[in-house]
Amino acid sequence: MGRLEGKVAFITGAARGQGRSHAIRLAEEGAAVIAVDICEQISTVFYPLATEADLEETQRLVEDADGRILTAVADVRDRARLQAAYDAGVAEFGPVDIVLPNAGIMPVIGEGERVQAWHDGIDTLLTGVWHTLEITIPGMIERGRGGAIIITSSTAGLSGIGLNTLPGQAAYVAAKHGVVGLMRLYAGQLAQHNIRVNTVHPTGVNTPMVANAEYGAFVERFPEIAGSPLYQNPMPVQLIEPVDVSNAIVYLASDEARYVTGVTFPVDAGYLNRGPALTDVQG
Repeated sequence: MGRLEGKVAFITGAARGQGRSHAIRLAEEGAAVIAVDICEQISTVFYPLATEADLEETQRLVEDADGRILTAVADVRDRARLQAAYDAGVAEFGPVDIVLPNAGIMPVIGEGERVQAWHDGIDTLLTGVWHTLEITIPGMIERGRGGAIIITSSTAGLSGIGLNTLPGQAAYVAAKHGVVGLMRLYAGQLAQHNIRVNTVHPTGVNTPMVANAEYGAFVERFPEIAGSPLYQNPMPVQLIEPVDVSNAIVYLASDEARYVTGVTFPVDAGYLNRGPALTDVQG
């Protein structure tokens, strides 16, 4: 019997990367999965976003793990479409117990579409999380059996480090800090309903958001930025794997973490724990 047997999970950004990994791991532990992704390009994102074929592959991999899954194409910025995806999932599997607001983008890290990059970043990474919470929480409260919400933030959500201060990067760092504020607000409000709310904070993860030709070209152009000690993990790993984050999420979603709420949970190979050395480099 899995650690999440009989649970239903709602996951955004599930077509590939961390979201796909979360869908597979939760299914392996017995959860039914409602998997949502935009499956189209956002003009200010400098690498190719996931496609419907990617979402279909997530479905195949979950089913290969003997899991149950319903997929839907929806943009977290569009509350009506996200609501429709949620409603379809609840109709198929029943009430949601686990919510993973995971959908994320990295807007242009160079000059690009400067102003729009800010809006796309904030709308997806912060407003999209708020939409997900507001859509899923009423049903969790009404059911009266508690639940777990784990929001994907970043090490950039607990530090001020970014590649630059251009609008895309500024939006990313601001939004990843912003979801920590949402987490703390909702954790306080929902504790009485036995609904736990936490954030996870990965270091760089081996997904298409980072492992792509466009980012590689940026690193080659500005090695003094991406190669700085500020961006290196103390543990000997350049990028962690999506499943490393998924395993933390399985714990936070399970009854093993039944009294863990309001926590910023790093999965960062020591990135945020560099103490005086980090201060010296910054100073």
